[in-house]
Amino acid sequence: MVTVLRSGAFRVVIYTDDHEPAHVHVFGHGMAKIDISGATPRLIETTMTKGELRKVATLIVRHQAALRERWRDIHG
Repeated sequence: MVTVLRSGAFRVVIYTDDHEPAHVHVFGHGMAKIDISGATPRLIETTMTKGELRKVATLIVRHQAALRERWRDIHG
């Protein structure tokens, strides 16, 4: 597991032995798994509140290009 971004209460990680499609796991007061492979991020699963998800969505959209690049660095 590699922490690729920290922002406030959120930690964004990519698992080194994970699978396609490119996605990140976000941890805060819950967890969210977000697909970053498409034009816009897509929520796969979550245990976060709607308020947390809004903040996470903004964070992931802002950093999506860099997160995809990190996915490629880790997974080839």
